[in-house]
Amino acid sequence: MSNLRKVLIGIRDSKLSIAQTNFFLKEANKINEIKNSFSFEIKTIKTKGDIHNNHRLDQLGGKGLFVKEIEEQILSGDIDIGIHSLKDLPAAETTPSLEIGCWLKRYDAHDALISNSGQGIGELEPKSVIGTSSIRRRSQILNFRKDLKIKLLRGNVDTRLQKLKDNEYDAIILSLAGLQRINAEHLVTEVLSFDYFLPASCQGAVSLQVKKNNNLDLIFSKLNHSETQIACTAEREILKTINANCNSPVSVYARINKKEINIECTLYNHEGDMIFKTKKTNYKKDFIKSSHEIGKEIIRAVGQNTINELDELKNDFDYSPI
Repeated sequence: MSNLRKVLIGIRDSKLSIAQTNFFLKEANKINEIKNSFSFEIKTIKTKGDIHNNHRLDQLGGKGLFVKEIEEQILSGDIDIGIHSLKDLPAAETTPSLEIGCWLKRYDAHDALISNSGQGIGELEPKSVIGTSSIRRRSQILNFRKDLKIKLLRGNVDTRLQKLKDNEYDAIILSLAGLQRINAEHLVTEVLSFDYFLPASCQGAVSLQVKKNNNLDLIFSKLNHSETQIACTAEREILKTINANCNSPVSVYARINKKEINIECTLYNHEGDMIFKTKKTNYKKDFIKSSHEIGKEIIRAVGQNTINELDELKNDFDYSPI
């Protein structure tokens, strides 16, 4: 009879979620203390965002679309851990009895373009159809080129790639980290520059969510990546300060360089105009202070009402140049 403690892991039913979980299990099994104490079992869970996979995300409610059902099962005790793409997890604490117990090492945070023609975003023919489901990416595309057509693109990564292959789109934008995790990086036409396509908060990072006082410290202390935790917490604190969610056209990226933390942040309106931009460098130990300063700077420059209105795109998501 095994003395190993069984740990139930809840994840979305997608190729990317499975890949992220396999990465966690691979890292966990490298550590004898974990391997000799725990056994892991995976349970796939359908989330609202997965079920309504043809709808605009901002019109489904915005916050927690890909995590709520998993959180409910952690709270009920049906699972012990939820594994999430961290950018899907709302920055505001909607479930105070849950916490991020572990931050896995972040992958590359860039956005990536995949095009049928093999052309980069600057070379695509005018009125080429480009697919995304992100209001942030929509605004960044409009800022970069208003002569491209934008068309809503939903579904998991495999579905999106198939729609591109079926010529429903000329090009699509996806997270580079997601493509790397499912071994599809070879499909990338262009890694998009941070100069024009700064990522969403926590893009490329994976988190383990648990109940507070969970007795899983052995796992988390061995696997937690402290630099990812600091950088992603800094990014989330900015969103929390301005009360923005994952649908807002806010980009924020923090990088740690020895004892310093560098934070970049941009904010767009729905027409593609950049309405805020800043870069801030501070001591790493003062990362929370830096985030709050940037958040307050955004509110002063743009106004809280404007930030709130950017959470929902009132116009049609699809865009065609005049």
